Amino acid sequence: MTSAHRTPVRVGLFGLLGAGNFGNDGQLESMLTYLRTEQPEAVVDALCSGPEVVAARYGIPTTRMNWYRGEYRTASRPGAIAAKGLGKLVDAVRTVAWVRRHDVVIVPGAGVLEATLPLRPWGFPYALFLLCASGRLVGTPVALVGVGADTIGHRATRTLVRWSARLAAYRSFRDAGSRDAMRAMGVDTARDGVFRDLAFGLPTPRASEPSNPPGSVCVGVMAYHGSNDDRARAEEIHRRYLDGTTRFVRALAEEGRPVRLLTGDELDEPVVAAILDAVDSPLVTTAEAASLDDVMKEVAAADTVVATRFHNLVCALKAGTPTLAVGYSAKSGALMEQMGLAAYCHPAQEVDADRLLEQFRELEKHSADLRRTLAERNQVAARQIEAQFTELTAALFPATGHAGARARQEAP
Repeated sequence: MTSAHRTPVRVGLFGLLGAGNFGNDGQLESMLTYLRTEQPEAVVDALCSGPEVVAARYGIPTTRMNWYRGEYRTASRPGAIAAKGLGKLVDAVRTVAWVRRHDVVIVPGAGVLEATLPLRPWGFPYALFLLCASGRLVGTPVALVGVGADTIGHRATRTLVRWSARLAAYRSFRDAGSRDAMRAMGVDTARDGVFRDLAFGLPTPRASEPSNPPGSVCVGVMAYHGSNDDRARAEEIHRRYLDGTTRFVRALAEEGRPVRLLTGDELDEPVVAAILDAVDSPLVTTAEAASLDDVMKEVAAADTVVATRFHNLVCALKAGTPTLAVGYSAKSGALMEQMGLAAYCHPAQEVDADRLLEQFRELEKHSADLRRTLAERNQVAARQIEAQFTELTAALFPATGHAGARARQEAP
C-alpha cells in the first residue's frame, strides 16, 4: 500500500493532563511536537483528567479519564462512596472501549510509576492499570515513555503499579534510579532504556533583555506534605517546609535581593500567599506562570533558582541557570547529578533556612562555572531526547516510513 493510501495511525495519549500540573502538560506538549513532526498523518486524541483544558490548549479531541467527576475528592457521604464505587466499574468498560479505538496508546512521561506524593491506590494507579490491562486485552500496545518510578511500600499501590509496568508493551525511564526501582519491584527491565525527562525536548527560551532586576532569585515553592508513606505526619512536614522556605525568602529580601515566587501546579498557590503574607517586602513578588513555557521564561531571566517541584528544576537546568534543588524524592537528586549539580541539593522534609542560605551562597560563588557545566550537559540531554524519540519510532511506528535505527543510550 502506498503512503498516499495508508490508513493514518490512531494514537491515544493518556495521563493526568490539563489538571493544573505544568510538568505533566509540558511532557504532553513535547510528545505532541514529536508526533506532529515524525508522524504528521497520525490521528491523535487523549484520555485525560482535564479534557477541556487539553482540547482548548492543544487542539486535539479529548475524553474524560473518570466517569465520576468527583473521583479525586474525598468521599464521606454514602451517595458519594457509592458513586465512586460505580465509577470504578464504569471506567473499566470505558477504558477498554477507548483503548480499542487506537493503534497505539502513549503515556507521555511523568511519575506514573511512583508514589513520592500522597496517592490513593484506587485513583490514578487503578486508572493506569486499567489502561495497560486493556491494551493487553484488545491487542493495542501501551507505551510508558520517559516515566519516573520509585519503590512503593503500600501493598495495593505497589501491586497496581507493578502490573501496569509489566503489562505495558514498551517502557523507558527518565533516570536509572527509576528503572532500578521497577526492577526491585519485580519487573523485567533488561530491555528498557534510560533517557531524559521529556520536558528536555521543549524549546529553550531565546535570549532576551532580562525581565527581572539584577541579582534576582527565583524561588519555586510547592504544596509539599511529604510522600505517600508520610500521611500521618503530613501537616507537620508541610509546616516545617513552609517555615523554612519563608525564613529563606525573608533572609534574601533583608539582604536586598529581589525574589520571584514560582509555582508548578495550581495547588501551590496557597503556599505563595502564605509567604507573601509572612514576608512584607516589595522585593518579594509572584511570577504569573500558567504553563511550563512560562516557568522556563521566568527561570531563564533569574540569576539563580531555588526550587522544589521536579519540573521547575528541569526548566531551570534546561535554561542554564544555576539551581539549588529542595528535593522531595530521589528523582531530584538523580536529575541534579545528571546535570552536574549534585552538590546543590537540600531535603524538602527538613528545610533548614541557615543551611539553605549557605548552599545558596556556595552556588552563587561558582555561578560562572556552573553555567558552563549546564551548557555542556544540556547538549547531552538533547542527544538523549533525540535517541528516545528515535527508539520510540522504531518500536511503535515501524511501518510509517519514519523509523530510525534503534538506539539505547544511558544517562551519564
